[in-house]
Amino acid sequence: MRVQIIWEKKKIIFFTILIVFLILSVGCFFLFSSMATEEEEKKEYIKWVDFQVTEEVLEKTAKLDIVSHTTEEQIDMNWIELIAYLGAKYGGNFKNFKQKDLDSIVEKLQTGKTMVEIAQNMKLYSYYLEAYTAILKEFIGEYEIQVKKDDGTKVFEKKYGIKAFLPIAKNYGFSHYDDFGAARSYGYKRIHLGNDLMGAVGTPIIAVESGVVEAARLESIWRMENRNS
Repeated sequence: MRVQIIWEKKKIIFFTILIVFLILSVGCFFLFSSMATEEEEKKEYIKWVDFQVTEEVLEKTAKLDIVSHTTEEQIDMNWIELIAYLGAKYGGNFKNFKQKDLDSIVEKLQTGKTMVEIAQNMKLYSYYLEAYTAILKEFIGEYEIQVKKDDGTKVFEKKYGIKAFLPIAKNYGFSHYDDFGAARSYGYKRIHLGNDLMGAVGTPIIAVESGVVEAARLESIWRMENRNS
């Protein structure tokens, strides 16, 4: 009888240890899987890209995009895809731009090929596409603008083209300088990924992106902190 009781206790202890071991094993599996996933996401995340697209390339690709969407052309061009292709071809150095390279892409697109097919052997195409999309995606596209009809009524019409705008109201003065990428030391050392516009108090402005104003305080200037939605 005593031997049976001891055996029963040993079985209980054994199965308890086994259950705890299984729980810990499953927990560790999901923990390491989560860590591996996070590590993969960190590796895939683009932290920085040098934007060296020239004014010439921006103007020419933008025109191709807008004209293709506002005329009866059968193929719609995407200026960001065109720039990404050129970026992958030149390694991001647009000083090497040649008109024949852009013409070649356009000709292939007009024959019915997709950009995915054209750039399938370009290792860095997806990298530049993601990076340049993050920068340029809201610059060109469809938008609505209020127009006045002959009878005096106002209606909104859909348009396609450049929809980026100056956030400072018309006829109000401001100053700025090219400080994108400049070093910043306020709070901590970092690169400034913006362009500061300096205007007088009371200047009407409009937000260039949706978000929530979290703080507004007076330092050497009025500073507003905004969190994008």
